[in-house]
Amino acid sequence: MKPDEILEIHKHRPFELPEGSWVMRQVWHDLLFAHWPIEKELITPHIPKDLQLDLWQGAAWVTISPFYIRPLHIRWLPPPPFVRSFLEFNMRTYVTYKNRPGIYLLSVDASSRLAVEAARFAGLPYLNADMSMKQRDGMFYYASERKDRRGESASFKGIYYPTSSEVFHASHNSQLYWLTERYRLYTQKRNGVMLAIDIHHIPWPLQTAELTIEKNSIGEVLEIKPPNSKKPILTYSGRQDVLIWPPKKVESRE
Repeated sequence: MKPDEILEIHKHRPFELPEGSWVMRQVWHDLLFAHWPIEKELITPHIPKDLQLDLWQGAAWVTISPFYIRPLHIRWLPPPPFVRSFLEFNMRTYVTYKNRPGIYLLSVDASSRLAVEAARFAGLPYLNADMSMKQRDGMFYYASERKDRRGESASFKGIYYPTSSEVFHASHNSQLYWLTERYRLYTQKRNGVMLAIDIHHIPWPLQTAELTIEKNSIGEVLEIKPPNSKKPILTYSGRQDVLIWPPKKVESRE
């Protein structure tokens, strides 16, 4: 989709479109959402004090998402070399700031060193990893092995795939809407400054999905391990075009 077409579709958002101009466009491919409830006491130590943990019916939630980015395009500039496409695996939780909902990234592994360094400059917890993603018979074989001295060793290996060709959107006020339709990312730089990064996209085109995990120590290094006794809420999305605004201090326009 063209950026103007994406911006025309915005009534699904929980709050208004950001002010100013977007600066980056990314296209996310073959993305899995795997959502688990988790004890809020395990999440709270990782959340900056200026943010409030967002709960669904009294429970905190964590989500892991493996996916593939292609292309990455910075507005007004030619395509950046070596960063147009890369793999990413993130683990997030849900927060609010002054009643404005968003996500907080607990960890992010990426296969592009340039993308990692640029994200870390903005205060995001990106780390370098050796990653691979292969598709066979409609199934995605995804593996990530962290290779960054700035974080503890961690890995993920699993297989995921859509279980239906039917595409749907989360109903407004549903739990799935609460988990997926988030349009702001909060992060805190080392100097304590809290930043917000706004994004926009059309409603998530979702399909039911299945996941088999062979290895997952991403949360363990943070002492946040999704419960084995509970099956996650799983959805797959084949493509999402995303517009991203520059980071800003949250106090500036709240």
